Amino acid sequence: MSTVPGLQRNMVTICAMTATIMQALDTTIANVALPYMQGTLSASQDQINWVLTSYIVAAAIMTAPVGWIANRFGRKRTFIICSAGFTVASVLCGLAQDINQMVLFRLLQGVFGAALVPLSQAVMLDMYSLQERAKAMSIWGMGVMMGPIMGPSLGAWLTETYSWHWVFFVNLPFGIITVLGLMVFMDETKQDTELRFDWFGFAALAIAIGALQVALDRGEQLGWFESNEIIAEFVISIAGFYYFFAHSFTTDRPFIQFALFRDRNFLTGCIFMTVMGLVLYSTMALASPYLQNVIGYPIITAGVLLASRGCGTFVAMMMVGRLMRYIEARTLIITGLSITALSLYTMTAWTDQTGAQEIVIISIIQGFGFGLVFVPLSTVAFMTLPNNLRTDGTSMLTLMRNVASSIGISIVIAQLTDGGRRIYAILSEHITPFNQALQMPDVHSMINLGTDKGRAMADVMVAIQAQIIAFSQDYQLVMIFIVCSIPLAIMIGSTKAALRHQAPAADHAVME
Repeated sequence: MSTVPGLQRNMVTICAMTATIMQALDTTIANVALPYMQGTLSASQDQINWVLTSYIVAAAIMTAPVGWIANRFGRKRTFIICSAGFTVASVLCGLAQDINQMVLFRLLQGVFGAALVPLSQAVMLDMYSLQERAKAMSIWGMGVMMGPIMGPSLGAWLTETYSWHWVFFVNLPFGIITVLGLMVFMDETKQDTELRFDWFGFAALAIAIGALQVALDRGEQLGWFESNEIIAEFVISIAGFYYFFAHSFTTDRPFIQFALFRDRNFLTGCIFMTVMGLVLYSTMALASPYLQNVIGYPIITAGVLLASRGCGTFVAMMMVGRLMRYIEARTLIITGLSITALSLYTMTAWTDQTGAQEIVIISIIQGFGFGLVFVPLSTVAFMTLPNNLRTDGTSMLTLMRNVASSIGISIVIAQLTDGGRRIYAILSEHITPFNQALQMPDVHSMINLGTDKGRAMADVMVAIQAQIIAFSQDYQLVMIFIVCSIPLAIMIGSTKAALRHQAPAADHAVME
């Protein structure tokens, strides 16, 4: 599809955005509704967690073959079927009567939803010229970034105001608009009927990714390597990846086109997309429990405060399309990562007394940093990638971001849980009648270890302090990870040079 002017391009852009928002929202919107679902569906804690796990695993497995499916059957047909399937599955989730139905329909949601983000990105890249691509990625990036950030807030409001069913029903209007718009305005791409599917490669990769995702999602609940289930899942995942790579490097038509990674800009894009997936989702996983459990905000207030990060992202994405005309993409990426690292450094000093104003300001700054990174990154990754590899490239970037997000969430939650227990034990050693600080008159009148009330109050205070320190260590860990990734930006080629080199070829293609 060459660049398309006018009404058609605008309408397809809207459809691509609605599809992106639907899928991005559903990665986080259901989280806050889980306790309400658990009661309605008569599910145990372990069973209700499969509402999240089933979606994540299905989406991760089905992201990998999106490029092959779109090339074989046509991008328009694939996009319409997946959008319609995702919408129907969403409605079925809202109508589920028991936990078995819910898990089944969430699996379907993940299967159809996996293609929405990579296909929408591929469509946007095709419709806009090289010079307009930064603007296109700004528009598309708003849906990808705003969905996870706004999901918890919207989910909390819908659940509190109506019921958990509306967490899924909210996709219906977006789905209808997307399907109808794509049917009317989108052009079909050429179908490659000669393509053959690499079943062994897909099966090995699906088993590897699926086992890894289940292990990462359930590891914290089961005690990681203390659980035989988690050990078995990691062994299966390692074996699956081994067979996938061994097969891929010895077959004529591998499932993944490794020619993607010969492009330096795309390879760098994958690296930084992994960084962004890990940082974005891990900080989100920490923010909500901090605001609710440590500071004590109700869920709606916490959601509003978290939404401020989306405001910063929105502002950055509005600006960055224009900035890329004058500033190199690598400079913007380094600046955005530095701002994000600085915001995390500030968050390491947060306590249970941190005010809402500071939380909002730091969240806006952090969101601004995310926005400065995401748009240049999405643009650079496809700057020099051949057109025939574009759909495969968008699928790979989405897969890298999803796997990284799961890894990031698992790491910070495991660190938070273990760190909280460890720090609580260290602090508790100092809570004795012989501690001079506890013998001071003002303190002794409130915390008298000789009474049940005093011991209970001391226990609560120690638990809160342990949680504050554990959160601080998590924020520090993510900050160090970002700082270590910044030097890798030197791998990114010059954006302006690439534009100057490719502009004549692009103009010739448009004239044709």
